[in-house]
Amino acid sequence: MAAIFIDKPSQVSSPFSSGLFSQTGASTPIVNTTTEGSLIDGGVGTLSVPANTFKVGDTFWAYMGGVLSSVNGDTLQIRIKTATGLVLGDTGLITMRNATNKPFILDIKFSVWTIGGAGTASILTGGLFEYSEDASEKFNAFTAGSLNNTTFDTTIANTLDITAQWGSASPLNSIVTSIFFLNQVYG
Repeated sequence: MAAIFIDKPSQVSSPFSSGLFSQTGASTPIVNTTTEGSLIDGGVGTLSVPANTFKVGDTFWAYMGGVLSSVNGDTLQIRIKTATGLVLGDTGLITMRNATNKPFILDIKFSVWTIGGAGTASILTGGLFEYSEDASEKFNAFTAGSLNNTTFDTTIANTLDITAQWGSASPLNSIVTSIFFLNQVYG
């Protein structure tokens, strides 16, 4: 598949304090399966924050773009989580429209509100997932986010992961990321 992504300048934040990670190739496609898979592949930098490193107010921006195809009426779920399985944001089940090699974007912001162990630390996550469907090139948008103040823990290492999971296996259901980066915008 060709590497296609959407950039909406009106939604791009600036300036950036520092780049933390940049994906340097396409992710492994998640296709014809109901198994949850990572949308992030190799790159330069790091997706990990060591234990006891987060500070109150640390704010991050993750941006992802790629190409997807979907069968009308099948579902897709995008989860923003840590490598240990802690969910930071979740789109829930998205009922997809027919899409054939259409661009998608995922724009996510994170902000650390408090630090400490689980039950003390808190992080707010907000995200927007958009894709274009075949019919009239219409855009569809879905939000993902939440305040986690029960299981987030800054006393352990945290590694970011973003996953996708199809509701049914079909060779016509596929998603692949062609750009992904993580920046720290404050902290």
